[in-house]
Amino acid sequence: MDTWWWQAFSDLMMPLDCAGCGERGARLCRRCLAEMGGAVVRPVRPCPAPAGLPAVRAAVPYQGAARALLLEHKERGALWLARVLGGVLAAVVSAVSASPGPRHALRTERLLLVPVPSAPRAVRSRGHDPVRRMASCAAAELRRAGVPARAAPLLTQRRRVSDQSGLDAEGRTANLAGALRVVPGGGAVLGQGRVVLVDDLMTTGATLAEAARAVRKGWEEDNWNRGPGLTEGRSDGYPTDFRGSRGAWLPRAAVVASSPSSFEMNWN
Repeated sequence: MDTWWWQAFSDLMMPLDCAGCGERGARLCRRCLAEMGGAVVRPVRPCPAPAGLPAVRAAVPYQGAARALLLEHKERGALWLARVLGGVLAAVVSAVSASPGPRHALRTERLLLVPVPSAPRAVRSRGHDPVRRMASCAAAELRRAGVPARAAPLLTQRRRVSDQSGLDAEGRTANLAGALRVVPGGGAVLGQGRVVLVDDLMTTGATLAEAARAVRKGWEEDNWNRGPGLTEGRSDGYPTDFRGSRGAWLPRAAVVASSPSSFEMNWN
């Protein structure tokens, strides 16, 4: 039975506001959808950048519709936005995986989307893990486009961290130092494809730097007996890559949004 008429009736009786701009008439208006879907993926870099921050790409600055949509999804339980944001994230991941590393990845290489984990208490409070949900939607979008990809939630918190909202860049780095680890056995999985760390937002870069550290450590601990694969990072910390057992280059990162100032830097 068709349900379009019921949706139309519901919209008429309970007019919807756009989650991005508040305009009446749709959950997401055409203007906001175009703003998110038509974004040009670019390299982003905070200044100063924390040590160990991998190469990061983002779709949009964290402002306007992007800010509103990410908050609606994360803090206000608008779970339907996971597919919209996941589609944007998939475009960023595609740009990340297409960018050249020390060697070009094979087109048939599996992509492993490793989400930055939310704190357990935040998951309980929100009722969901927003980045993990977005990573699953992004992986599904990539598979529909013929790209072998899957969400790989291999990171977990090893200790409690403080709320980051009131901390500066240095405070966030100290707060997160050593806070993440790879789940048992996860290091072996990291060698099964090209890893891309994914998050919804980058501000100071401290979270992604810690995630990259944990991924590198987890891979080393599970693969130390396979010979050296780690290469030293550049003096500017951008990026540090190493080869997994099947040629996977670790890590790179993709986010939906980043602080506006990080877009103003020219990172070629």
